[in-house]
Amino acid sequence: MAVSKLPLQLEKILSESFYLRTTLTRKNGSKRTIETTFVWLKDGGVNRIVLSGYPGKRDWVASMSRNSEVTLHTGEFEPWFDIPAEARVIRDLDEKLPRIIAFIEHWARRPRFPRTRFKILLGPVKINRWLHLPWWGPFIIAKRIFNGMPCVEITFTGNLELINSDGPPPLYEPQESRPF
Repeated sequence: MAVSKLPLQLEKILSESFYLRTTLTRKNGSKRTIETTFVWLKDGGVNRIVLSGYPGKRDWVASMSRNSEVTLHTGEFEPWFDIPAEARVIRDLDEKLPRIIAFIEHWARRPRFPRTRFKILLGPVKINRWLHLPWWGPFIIAKRIFNGMPCVEITFTGNLELINSDGPPPLYEPQESRPF
């Protein structure tokens, strides 16, 4: 879906939000709605969402690698939208590193987050990659962390739908701390 086709309301929501809900198909064929952190990227006229998080294996990544059709649901701000999309799990470090860095930089913009610390930590890694230097010394630790982080790129595929109901679908595993 071209960047110019998104409603301005949705563009604002995607640029200011830090999490959204994603409905995916589990191994047994049932639907599961989870809450994930993300960054929105406009790349060459195509809208993409990158999902990531702390290092480690994630069931939702395995589910998306088996069945790439997902639905994204905005949830932090009204109005709410459902967006049909297709997921692609990225495992190659060279391909996922720019996406992971964009994700971390977006996440560091959250209120009450240690921005300076992340800028200090990410700066040398970005310079190391720009200079195409080997992963040596303390960069080996960074490489292990980045390798362990999940990275799923989701591309918008169809017509989005404005939701007039009571909000996004409920989470598969409800989180009591969320306002909706």
